Amino acid sequence: MTDKDLFDDSTMTFGEHLEALRMHLWKAIVGWLIATVAAFWISQPVIIEMQRPVNSAMKSVFIDGQSTVTVTGQEAVDKATQPGVWDSARRTLNRWLGREEPEPAEAPAPPPEDPAFQLKIDGRDVARALHAAQPGFYPELPADAPEVLIAIPLADQPFGKFLKDLQLENMRPRTDGVDEAFMIYLKVSLVVGFILASPWIFFQLWQFVAAGLYPNERRYVYRYLPLSIGLFLAGVVFCYYVVIPFMLTFLFKFNVDLAVRPEIKIGTWIMFALVVSLMFGLSFQLPLVMVVLDRIHLVPNRLYSEHRRWAILIIAFLSMVLTPADPISMLAMMIPLLVLYEFGILLCRFGGGGPKNPFEMQTA
Repeated sequence: MTDKDLFDDSTMTFGEHLEALRMHLWKAIVGWLIATVAAFWISQPVIIEMQRPVNSAMKSVFIDGQSTVTVTGQEAVDKATQPGVWDSARRTLNRWLGREEPEPAEAPAPPPEDPAFQLKIDGRDVARALHAAQPGFYPELPADAPEVLIAIPLADQPFGKFLKDLQLENMRPRTDGVDEAFMIYLKVSLVVGFILASPWIFFQLWQFVAAGLYPNERRYVYRYLPLSIGLFLAGVVFCYYVVIPFMLTFLFKFNVDLAVRPEIKIGTWIMFALVVSLMFGLSFQLPLVMVVLDRIHLVPNRLYSEHRRWAILIIAFLSMVLTPADPISMLAMMIPLLVLYEFGILLCRFGGGGPKNPFEMQTA
């Protein structure tokens, strides 16, 4: 006995089907707009969190990786205002000028050979500035005085922390136009609103699609849809928290080698992060694509194992196309996809059940 066709008793015309699709789409869009309005309240922390990878990478490469700042002349005299730091520099200068000065009871520890952060001051400039400030106490520097650099460690000094904060502030993502910040806020709110409304949107689409599916076809959707969502989220999380930080550090180091500073636009960076994360999320659907091709008898399961070398080549090519042109991001996508490919083989082999072709009619 053959199961009853879902459309045996249907009297809907083609136009009525289009009308049903229009109603479901309108309901989905209205839900998306409501969620977008609600997303305006939470988009600010989302945007701040999306800046975290690029801020951390720039701090690691351009601030923590650069250990020395050099200033000279009156600028150094004006900025080196910490008493302990200035006393050490003054004693060094007096010894260089031949002035006798008693050492303090506890001599300060010498700076490390490779300090994390230093001011390097030209002693000749400091001597001239001191002579100009107090001619009766500091003598005029000889014209043929040799260059002497005074290294002042600033890692734990307020001025050193101020310089690091100033450098980090100058490297934050920027906006070009007066309306760019608002447009970015609006775009992120639309994305966040879509994520919040996605259960409602998918429910409306499913209401329309499910009416045209046979029971065995709906069973496959119920079985693999949660796995599909889980794989997509795993790909996005893996990209954002693992791939992007390594990729940014790798790319920024080329700026250091070329002695240039990147100017990051907030709009460009957010679109870059969203697109790359989306590509990873879609690529993680590979096991389910393999299952579908196996179930419709287009690519039998045995071919996946027999042509593994070709699969590795195709995965390498797709990883190169779907990621920025750097080897780090390419390998970061390629290696998980190879693991997912093996998982897809196991899923095709042991995750079956029911008829092999979901488009065939069930018979009893």
